[in-house]
Amino acid sequence: EEVSYYFPLKTLWRSFFAALVAAFVLRSINPFGNSRLVLFYVEYHTPWYIFELLPFILLGVFGGLWGAFFIRANIAWCRRRKSTRFGKYPVLEVILVAAITAVVAFPNPYTRQNTSELIKELFTDCGPLESSQLCQYRSQMNGSKAFTDNPNRPAGPGVYSAMWQLCLALIFKIIMTIFTFGLKVPSGLFIPSMAIGAIAGRIVGIAMEQLAYYHHDWFLFKEWCEVGADCITPGLYAMVGAAACLGGVTRMTVSLVVIVFELTGGLEYIVPLMAAVMTSKWVGDAFGREGIYEAHIRLNGYPFLDAKEEFTHTTLARDVMRPRSSDPPLAVLTQDDLTVEELQSVINETSYNGFPVIVSKESQRLVGFALRRDITIAIENARRKQEGILLNSRVYFTQHAPTLPADSPRPLKLRSILDMSPFTVTDHTPMETVVDIFRKLGLRQCLVTRSGRLLGIITKKDVLRHMAQMMNQDPESIMFN
Repeated sequence: EEVSYYFPLKTLWRSFFAALVAAFVLRSINPFGNSRLVLFYVEYHTPWYIFELLPFILLGVFGGLWGAFFIRANIAWCRRRKSTRFGKYPVLEVILVAAITAVVAFPNPYTRQNTSELIKELFTDCGPLESSQLCQYRSQMNGSKAFTDNPNRPAGPGVYSAMWQLCLALIFKIIMTIFTFGLKVPSGLFIPSMAIGAIAGRIVGIAMEQLAYYHHDWFLFKEWCEVGADCITPGLYAMVGAAACLGGVTRMTVSLVVIVFELTGGLEYIVPLMAAVMTSKWVGDAFGREGIYEAHIRLNGYPFLDAKEEFTHTTLARDVMRPRSSDPPLAVLTQDDLTVEELQSVINETSYNGFPVIVSKESQRLVGFALRRDITIAIENARRKQEGILLNSRVYFTQHAPTLPADSPRPLKLRSILDMSPFTVTDHTPMETVVDIFRKLGLRQCLVTRSGRLLGIITKKDVLRHMAQMMNQDPESIMFN
């Protein structure tokens, strides 16, 4: 839904039904062992305070900067992989990356463990039963490492050690994610991005917690935090940071907030999540409006019309349609004077997705549009099921075939595969309207007519080349996969 510009209601209902079945199956097998449908279920016992919006927004800024840096660095590496000899050895690249990851990640406990477990640990609030290094606070009574019910307590050596290890893990994750996304072995984007944000968020959360302890007389903390009261929740900062970094990479907003709800179950923290996600999107968009998916679509040469880009130029359909004056004439089919042999030669000599059908070469009156796949299947079925279909058999796209001489071979009737109402525009239609039609209807091609006479055709690739030309790019430099 996020990256598609053509998402009809039928597809939405199918997706919903598939998700419903998946939820029932997930609940029945209980994969996480916690009787819940979510991977990182969190339950915080403290509300968030208005002054915390500032660090949440700063986490959003970090997420936007990380997203912009990641997209540029990853696309540069993937382009290098495609354009150099290194891309010819994908198995070697996977082995190298795996070996480097193992050697560098093993010494640090936060990079050694499974990333999902790391995120869960970073999201979890410290309680009396937690044995993580992140929860080794000093008791105010005797200075020893003990757990107390007072949340505002000074960090012990374990917490400071964990902070250093988390900083090193953050640097490692940032570098490795750039190289692993786009490998021939799927390495993920959601979980690594969430891990980077969760690490940064936990670091900020612990820093805020210690500020609140050592400087509880500051105006911010004095106004909102009572002495001995539960005030800062570092796990919440990890959750907000994870959403911010994922938003910076994918540029998702509403969908992302819903995804984080589904992963964590933290419905009461909608405002911090929305503030961080929107900030990360704004900061990321300041450096480039493309998310990682759009960037890879463009890198791989897929003909994708981005719904977020506006077309504001004043060109007309006739400026874009083919054939141009220097091009060969358009490949068309006539409705009643082709033979099977001539039809097959047109199909074999071209690679087009379909062909306009006209009354005759002289009149150029448009009758309809026939897809290449449908024509091929119809010819094969006719030869297999109907006797008398030969190479010199006549092909008719009309409702009724005329009476033929007795010695003539049996005609091939293709009226049933003809689209009688193909989408057409006039040659004076503004390209702004044509682009909008392609986006909203999911078209692959559109025919250009004037008073019912066929003039040319516009394909999605023609639209993309024209848009590149309008942005002062070389249209021939766009390579389609």
